[in-house]
Amino acid sequence: MASKKHRPEEAVAKLRQVDVLVSQGQTVAEAIRAVGVTEVTYYRWRREFGGLKADQVKRLKELEAENARLRRAVSDLTLDKQILQEAARGNS
Repeated sequence: MASKKHRPEEAVAKLRQVDVLVSQGQTVAEAIRAVGVTEVTYYRWRREFGGLKADQVKRLKELEAENARLRRAVSDLTLDKQILQEAARGNS
């Protein structure tokens, strides 16, 4: 079965749907099946997006992407610095 990649906003919406169904008397397992995700996915989403709202999730993902970009930039600069230090040692 091919897996579908849900956007974070969709994950938050499905978490809310499960909460509504549980409050209406369904078991958690039934509610999870009703929204069309596996229990593993539901609990992973709940751990990751638990108390967040859709706009907060979007901002979180933007910050994670920016953080990854900055980490790559720092690692590139560190590598450049090490190369220059090696070259300087060779010229001495």
